[in-house]
This record gives sequence, C-alpha cells and structure tokens, in this order.
Amino acid sequence: MAVGMAVLAAATGGALSAPAAEGAGPAAGPPGQVEFPTHCLPAQEAGLPPADGPTTARITADDPAPEVGDTVTVTYQVARTPAVNPTGAALPADVLTSTGRILLGGAQSGEVTVVGAKRSDPVQAGAGLPAVTMTGTFTVTAPGEITLAPGGYTLHTSHLLDLDTTCAATGAPVAERLTASPLPLADLRSLALGTAYGKPGARVKVTGAGFAPGAAVTVAGRAGAAETADRVAATADEHGAVLAELPVTDRATTAVVAYEGAAWSAQRGSGPAAYTVVDAAPLPQGTQKVTAVVEPGALSMTQAGEAIVLGAVPYGEGGAAPGRIGTVTVRDTRGGPAGWSLIGKVTDFTGPDGGSPGGSRGRVRIPGASLSWTPSCTAAAGSPSRCVPGSAGVVGPEGAVLASVPGTEPAGGTFTIDATVALTVPPYTPPGAYRAVLTLTLS
Repeated sequence: MAVGMAVLAAATGGALSAPAAEGAGPAAGPPGQVEFPTHCLPAQEAGLPPADGPTTARITADDPAPEVGDTVTVTYQVARTPAVNPTGAALPADVLTSTGRILLGGAQSGEVTVVGAKRSDPVQAGAGLPAVTMTGTFTVTAPGEITLAPGGYTLHTSHLLDLDTTCAATGAPVAERLTASPLPLADLRSLALGTAYGKPGARVKVTGAGFAPGAAVTVAGRAGAAETADRVAATADEHGAVLAELPVTDRATTAVVAYEGAAWSAQRGSGPAAYTVVDAAPLPQGTQKVTAVVEPGALSMTQAGEAIVLGAVPYGEGGAAPGRIGTVTVRDTRGGPAGWSLIGKVTDFTGPDGGSPGGSRGRVRIPGASLSWTPSCTAAAGSPSRCVPGSAGVVGPEGAVLASVPGTEPAGGTFTIDATVALTVPPYTPPGAYRAVLTLTLS
C-alpha cells in the first residue's frame, strides 16, 4: 500500500549545465593543482587589451568518497592569473571578489558555481591580480567516478569603478576525482496469503510482488527462524509478481516466506506471513476437540495531513529548508511473526520555468537526493512488537526506510511514526516554489 504526499519548498539555488573537458593529468604540485591556458578580457571601461597566459589553480573537495545524495563542498583556488589590475591606480586591500565554475564530468555532468569572499591583498597599478579562493557545493546524483575540472572565472574590482575581468579557460585538465557510491536499495518485496490457517495438507494461495522480473522464487514454510519441509518453486512474471500454491503438510509451520536466491534474507525476500496449521488428528472415543480461532487482521496505514511545507531559504546563501512529514500510524493485526517495513521515495523538486543561470528554458530542478530525514517511531502501550526507526539520511528517488518491525515473535501492535526533513538547497537557486512528491509504501 502506498500514500503520495505533495512536498512544497520555497528555495533558491544554482543549476548545472555543461560537462567538464577531460585533459591531461594534474601538473606537478599539491594534489588537485593544474595549469591551463587562459584568455582574460578586462572591462571596456578599463581600456586595456586582453591578457593571455597560464592560470595555475587548485580544486579540492571535502569528501573524496561521497554517497549518492550527499552534498560535497568544493574549493577553487586561483594561485596565478594573467589578469591585471584594470584601474589606473593602486587597489587597496579587500576590493576584489570572484566567481567561477567547476566543470563536472564522468558519472555526473554539469557545473558548480563557486564564489569568493571580498578579501584580497593590495595591488599596485598595472600589476597582476592576486590569488583568490572560491567555494561552492553540489549534490551527488549518480554513482561512479566524478571528475572536477576548472572552468572560467570572473574577477570583480570595486575601487573607483566596478570593473569585471572575465577569464575563459581553454582545455583545462581534470584536477580532482571523486568516487561516489550508490545508496542501498530498499527491499519492496511483499507477500500475502489467501488464508492464515488450514488443516494439514491444505494448499495455501500465495501472492507476491516486487521481485525481480523473471527471477526464480522459493516459497517455503517456516517455524521461527528455521524453514520447514513445506516448499514450492515459482517464477516472477515480467512485472515482478509471484503466484503460487503451497501445500502445508508440516504441522510445525507457523509462517510462509518467499525469496530469491539460495536462502531467505531481508534483502532478497519477503515475509514471514503468519500461518496456523489446525491439527485434525482423531481423538479417543468420548472426547471432543475444542478449537477457537483468532481471525488475523490486516496491516494498515493512515497519515495525518496532505502536504509538507518546508521553510524558506535565502537566495544566494542556500542551506537546509526544514520541515516535518505528516504523522503516520501503522496498525498490525495480522498475528504471527510477520514484520513490516515503511519505505519512502521522493521525486526531484521542480521549480519555476527558464531560471537557469545559463539562460536555458525548462523547469529548474533540485534533485530528490537533496532531501534527507531523521525518523522516529513509537509503539503504543500493549503493542508486542518493537518498532525500529530508519536511519537518518537521504531519502531520494531510490528510497529509504522510514520505520520497520522485525519479523520475529511476538508481533503486532499500533505504531506512531514521524520524521523531520530537510531539503539542501544550493546557493543561487532561482527564487520560486519547488515541489516534489514523497511516496510512502508499507509492506
């Protein structure tokens, strides 16, 4: 079962565009340092000719091995530039600001906008402009090796006149490499029984979903942590659905599981679903067997509210837009050792049209992997099961566990689940409302 919720955030941040150019390896020097040809154009008001020459720069990242969904802070340091003081006078300290681009390649394409503080050494008239340091962030959206190469940069002076010197990079080599690992995939397999009890030898209808299309699936009886002699093979169809009939002859069977591979595991299986064998053995003359059956119920979920509204983030600063999901109540009256998992997935956040820094049309997006949460779960008084909140971290389109109950005895109860959420918004994201859909699936 699934519930879709609209997610709303007022945000600001930057967009990604062109891929990085691959070149030779970094030049000798500190890790991440490279040298590349640069063509610098002073402002027309300066009356100076273009300046051509090498730029020596260094790119570093705060996390060389992030996971998909992590936010990485990158630093672009320009140690030497052919650009010169565009004014006819000496520049005092702290009148130079800088912006630049870091080009992404490999597993993830695009560019990162980096910005430097208004902090610089004094510069004599006609002298070269000093070193600058610029920083920015980006969200990892794909696993694999991600390359970082320096792009163009702009040096802005604000003494006497506001003047921009724009430097274009030509064939800049890769300066830094990150290795991004994927998020673990959530197990969305599910299992349902046509009946929860029967006489020895009864054939139980088993319905499964969420298995790998075409996978060989084993449907088996279980008693506690061990499997019983009851077993049947099945094959998932092209949609991952499984239909089987399991003859239950072992009186020790108390549950049914289904799994891919050689043995059941929480990563590749579903269940256990509770099942009771009703003993039909004859009794001595003059005696009667009295059987009282407690009918199993269902696993159900309700949620308060229909939308999440996240806090606003200032344009140019970025940061975390906080919020909270609507409280979820899970009620498990199935009986037996069947546990459950509540999984969340979120789409990308779609914002206003045509607001990308490059001027391209189309909707601006913030990756769904930028949304993270911190779950909590409380069992109501008298609930025999222990509720386990999911780990704090990224939700994303791959999904994450919000809460779960292990498939062990005893089982059942009522559980209240909450989570605080935060959307990481990059600096200079175009202003506007950004919307996504968060879907919760209980199985």
